[in-house]
Amino acid sequence: MAPPGPFRSEASEVGVRGRSLSQIPPPHTAIGKAAGPWYPSAAVPAPDDPSPPDAAAPAPTSAPGAPAPEPGPADERVDLRALTLAEAEALAVGAGLPRFRGEQAWRWVHAHGVTRFEQMTDLGPAVRERLAARARIDTLEIAEVQTSRDGTRKLRLVTSDGKSIESVLIPDGDKTTQCISSQVGCAVDCQFCATAKLGLTRNLTAGEIVDQVYRARALLAEVAPDRRITNIVYMGMGEPLHNYDQVMTSLRILTDDKGVGLSQRRITVSTAGLVPRLEKLGREDVRPNLAVSLNASSDQVRDEIMPINRKWNIGKLLAAIRSYPLESRRRVTFEYVLLAGVNDAPRDAAQLATLLRGIRCKVNIIPWNPHPESPYQRPTPDAIDAFQNECKRRGLPTYLRTPRGDDIDAACGQLANRANGEALVPLRVRRGPPPPPPVD
Repeated sequence: MAPPGPFRSEASEVGVRGRSLSQIPPPHTAIGKAAGPWYPSAAVPAPDDPSPPDAAAPAPTSAPGAPAPEPGPADERVDLRALTLAEAEALAVGAGLPRFRGEQAWRWVHAHGVTRFEQMTDLGPAVRERLAARARIDTLEIAEVQTSRDGTRKLRLVTSDGKSIESVLIPDGDKTTQCISSQVGCAVDCQFCATAKLGLTRNLTAGEIVDQVYRARALLAEVAPDRRITNIVYMGMGEPLHNYDQVMTSLRILTDDKGVGLSQRRITVSTAGLVPRLEKLGREDVRPNLAVSLNASSDQVRDEIMPINRKWNIGKLLAAIRSYPLESRRRVTFEYVLLAGVNDAPRDAAQLATLLRGIRCKVNIIPWNPHPESPYQRPTPDAIDAFQNECKRRGLPTYLRTPRGDDIDAACGQLANRANGEALVPLRVRRGPPPPPPVD
């Protein structure tokens, strides 16, 4: 039978730009991380170098001196989840099939969420066999779902090589926003963020990024069939622009109107301020909404709480923002996490308003969300009000973000693979044999 019409919210305004299949990276390339953040060291890529630092270095582990995590099982086939439509069509042609067979298979995966070639009922057995010889369909496993008292759901998902990541579903009226991860851990080392304590294990593939959306859609179909995902924010684990190529591919997949078909206006990518890649994003044909994690109004404070500022300070960051191309009626969002006694004084608000003058923007004020072993405190309600009032008095549009899911460690800055207050050891997926042990 033919597949039903695709799920989508708004038609995409974006065309598809394919890459050659030879450019598709291996599915589980580990990214190394020296002690501390990567950016102030010699490992910093040149401004025009999009490759992650230390790409050949062993991946970090939870215990210093422990052996590097083993790679996933070797499989030369490409992951169909990680392909754009153009790439899937090229895959079909390479298999000796008509181009439209690639589109059919791609739509089954990206519009309808199938996980096996046998489910593609409008493809004959011989066609499915040819495609399966060149491609696989990896899926994340939902290992745990926690539900907050406010209705927020946190999903812990396990990759095919046993790495845990988290994604959050946030209901708001008739809308549902999904917060997705772009990396296993994070290297940016923001001092107030729980994810930073994990370090960076590896980048996620484009397939693993988009499959967070597909697993969440399948979950909602079971537990809340009246809800659908209307917005996506790249604000989970990881720095999206550190994993630039895979994030961009995932954006092309999610905005393709033959798949999920989300408008780029309903997708937001957040960054801590990787200036060269921010400038590169401004030149792309796919430009989602932009959120910048600023969190300070002086280099002295930002150096302390966000070491990335030592490489690209506030002046360099705001210069890149001022030159970033914004479509009409779009604004840059600045995220500002309020830390008691650090960046929450009215004078900080006044300086922030001065810094952002002339930028079409809004500021989301986020009272710090607590997590274990952190020296920071959430400001008092009076301090929060005073900060916001000073911003408004100076003409800076500000919005106070209400914490969502903070009782299950799902709020901003709390994602750290925890359950019931304990750090989780990544679980092996239950299907198939485990990866081979590391070779000494």
